[in-house]
Amino acid sequence: MKLDTYLPMIEQKLEELLPKEHCRYERLIEAMRYSLLDGGKRVRPTLVLEFCRLCGGDVQAALPFACAVEMIHTYSLIHDDLPCMDNDDLRRGKPSNHKAYGEDTALLAGDGLLTLAFATMLSPESLATVGAGRAAEAAFQLASAAGIHGMVGGQEIDLRSEGKAISLETLQEMDEKKTGALILASARMGCALAGADERQRDAAEHYARAIGLAFQIVDDILDVEGDAATLGKATGSDAENQKSTYVSLLGLETAKQRVKELTHTAVRALEPFGEEGKALADFAKSLASRRS
Repeated sequence: MKLDTYLPMIEQKLEELLPKEHCRYERLIEAMRYSLLDGGKRVRPTLVLEFCRLCGGDVQAALPFACAVEMIHTYSLIHDDLPCMDNDDLRRGKPSNHKAYGEDTALLAGDGLLTLAFATMLSPESLATVGAGRAAEAAFQLASAAGIHGMVGGQEIDLRSEGKAISLETLQEMDEKKTGALILASARMGCALAGADERQRDAAEHYARAIGLAFQIVDDILDVEGDAATLGKATGSDAENQKSTYVSLLGLETAKQRVKELTHTAVRALEPFGEEGKALADFAKSLASRRS
């Protein structure tokens, strides 16, 4: 199965889940839609759906949970771009949410997506479709990954590390939390929704940990040699902000080699799935060679 077949399903479901009603706070809803429906690779929801399928689950039943992950990811991007965080004016080639709607509405748009994610996973419809136990496990995985020991904690390490020389160990912990935790949660959620066995869960976890770290290293590489027009955001900001990255700590060539090693690790982790894991193996390779 080709993973890009999931994209129209994800886009359609996100459109359905977002409110459209006219009301006194319709500008807020517009801001939520502005960022959530702005395309992107949809890496995380794709992982939810494909691991659910690989483990014998119902992809359609998992779709709201996949969309919930994308809501959490999008909320984090809106907040990361704020002046009090990374202060980025561009996101995917267009003005960041706070540039389009103001800091106040952008902050609330992120909050709205965060809470909508959990309302989506724990709705009566979701509970009836996948069962309360599996829904609760998936929601727990996402909450844990998004919270203080995951994405939020990683962002705090990032903020406290600006302008400082940090160790490779600190950098890796930061990225495992800020970027890797949500990717890992996506794989775990797919397994949970399918009722996967221990071997399947272990394979999914090893795969997700490897591509999560590789994904961040590629980001660091692209900040050095990527094209701003292709990336949809400015390049060179890491060096300008004196930010420690895998490129600054390891060197460009060693960082590229590390991506190759992690991608190989990810592909090997899929062996328990046999030929059925080929699409995820190709996915890992495509993420490693991406230019945006």
